[in-house]
Amino acid sequence: MQVVALVNQKGGSGKSTLVACLAVAAREAGERVFIIDMDPQKSLVKWGHQRNDRNMPVEAVSPAKLESALAALTRARVTLVIVDTPATDSPAADAAMRCADLCVIPARPTIFDIWSSEATRGKLKTLSKEYAFVLNQCPAMQESQRVSDGAAALETMGGLLRPLVGARVDYQEAARAGMGVTEVDPDGKAAEEMRQLWTSLKRRLNRKGTQKAA
Repeated sequence: MQVVALVNQKGGSGKSTLVACLAVAAREAGERVFIIDMDPQKSLVKWGHQRNDRNMPVEAVSPAKLESALAALTRARVTLVIVDTPATDSPAADAAMRCADLCVIPARPTIFDIWSSEATRGKLKTLSKEYAFVLNQCPAMQESQRVSDGAAALETMGGLLRPLVGARVDYQEAARAGMGVTEVDPDGKAAEEMRQLWTSLKRRLNRKGTQKAA
């Protein structure tokens, strides 16, 4: 079983939306997925209630119970757990970081998000944890200088998952309906972005697994 935690100490980076859409894309690719919501706002729990899908379970888990929950999911033969965390430096975020095989740091292409990402990266380096960045909510013209500069900064800090994720209406429509963007419009640009992002994330997880086995 592989565990991915989405972490960032700044709010508004789109963690919950990415968790939901990545989970659906991973499920469509054949993974047995479980979502853990550690954010006090419980956005993903609400999304799960809206979805009402036994094949996409979502559960709120406290920091003290995270390790035991992951052990139970391993026994249940879940193949992928995606963890959403609070946008703060908190016991929940710390617990998720410690248990994750890979931590994903979403950031918008703004200087404040880049600075916040540096702080999150510093915490992960202290914990000797694997991490990668996702540049999220990019303006429609992805080749703008601001987006290019943000991508370059995150690449320098430790690697960037591809593609860059656009600020598209489909993401909000999917969240509202308890769906992923690959379900809202399977042939749309957002759906293609998310499938590619899942492929990039899975490749990174597999590379880490190979290194661990060696």
